[in-house]
Amino acid sequence: MRFFPGVDAGLSSLRRVLGEELTDAGLPGMVSGLGDEDLVGVLRSTSTLIQALETVRIAATGAVTARSGRERGQGGLAQVRGHRSPVTLVQEITGSTRGDAVRQVRLGEALHAGVPVSDADAGLTDVGGMVPVPWHAGLGAALLARTITSAQHDAILRGLGEPPSTGTGASASPSARGADIGADADADADADASVAADAVWRDAWTVAAEQLIVEAPACTVEDLLRTARAVRDTLDPDGAARRFDDRFQARSFRMWVDEHGTRRGSISFDDEMAAWVQAITDSALRPRRGGPRFVDADEAARARQLEADPRTNDQLTYDLIMDTLRAGALADTEQVFGTRQAGIRVVITAAALHTIPGATDADASAAGVGRLEDTGTSIPAWLVRQRLCDTAQTTCVTDQRGNPLYLGREQRLFSGKQRLALAIRDGGCRWRGCDRPPSYCEAHHIDHYDQDEGRTDIDRGILLCRFHHMQLHNGGWHITRTRLDDFTLHPPGGPPVTLPPKLDLKYAWASVQPPPRRFRPAA
Repeated sequence: MRFFPGVDAGLSSLRRVLGEELTDAGLPGMVSGLGDEDLVGVLRSTSTLIQALETVRIAATGAVTARSGRERGQGGLAQVRGHRSPVTLVQEITGSTRGDAVRQVRLGEALHAGVPVSDADAGLTDVGGMVPVPWHAGLGAALLARTITSAQHDAILRGLGEPPSTGTGASASPSARGADIGADADADADADASVAADAVWRDAWTVAAEQLIVEAPACTVEDLLRTARAVRDTLDPDGAARRFDDRFQARSFRMWVDEHGTRRGSISFDDEMAAWVQAITDSALRPRRGGPRFVDADEAARARQLEADPRTNDQLTYDLIMDTLRAGALADTEQVFGTRQAGIRVVITAAALHTIPGATDADASAAGVGRLEDTGTSIPAWLVRQRLCDTAQTTCVTDQRGNPLYLGREQRLFSGKQRLALAIRDGGCRWRGCDRPPSYCEAHHIDHYDQDEGRTDIDRGILLCRFHHMQLHNGGWHITRTRLDDFTLHPPGGPPVTLPPKLDLKYAWASVQPPPRRFRPAA
């Protein structure tokens, strides 16, 4: 596809709507006077143009980075212009934040790394003697084709991270492996096996990236990043456990006194305690943050009292944490937390729960990771098994699309078990682009209960946050579903929109398999 004709077409579209005589000063007034369709059209056209031009900037940034490498010393492109690195050069030219400049450099490097290299001496050779194509080459191709945006490219690239590596390869020289012929042969065999193992991991990451490219247009960048991380952890459960341990080792709490004499604090959470603290604050502040309305009378009264409280959310959170610390293990749960004690829900497949560290390939039928219900954060299976010693568990049988199969469904309002099943299936508000977790959602009957066909069945219910639930009922929208297919949202006067579950759940229930254990790097 030629580049400039598409850019010219986008500019022509803007000229038709905004007029040839448009001035910089007149832009806000002109745009404000547009009709709804023209206004949305301008937003689409400018976004397409920005995406195209940003791709050029990323390519240029990649080339600048390549010419500013350490091997060039003070003669690098950025260095001769007075910069320590290409990041500060890009930041100066673009006027962006350092974080944005780092992202541009990261994307530029990835884009240029995917360009075919003919000289085998330019890098590590694959088993066939050719320079291996980077696993993320497809991301660069999709970016150049404008199939995905730079933000989507970055989300997949960062979310998947680099595939596991044995840390060895064919680049080791024979002299470094020993002069003895027998030892040399063994070393060559080990190197070949190492390269083959790395190729298996690279292929797995390549397939994952290609699949996420397909998913990208139908989800938000945040969903894409979360899903990429979930897929990474599922493919590499050993790595997921190491990352969990790293965050646990990095936990810290620090207090200091600032220049005004105010005592301040900073906390770095591990995954489990972060989820626990989040659950406590969510349970207490949910009425202020758009929590569900269908609660008992006592809880509704407490919610009204909380909404009338003159304290800010930050002040309420502070007081809650202090009360929790003060009360400790003897806390009156109803007084501190509301009607039920705050807690963390962990979702894990039966196969993953019974994965035994060190098991053979035949025993390890699924990746050993679970996920936190509200955030999707991956946690190792051993931690789930540990928590089962002092907490309860509920079994929910689902198909590979997350549809619950066996749970009760007979009363007017959805029961606690039914809401749990809906949370497992939907992962939060099902509305397109909404990030509200299950604990903030209400269960909506897609068939009106008062009508003859209305049923409080799991397959006829869907989780919606309070805002979207009210919009559905008050705005003339409705939702339909055929058997166990995805739900379909019908806007008033607009085309229907499919409402798939959260993207990371799609892969969680599909039982994505990691490469066999014999290909995994040594711990």
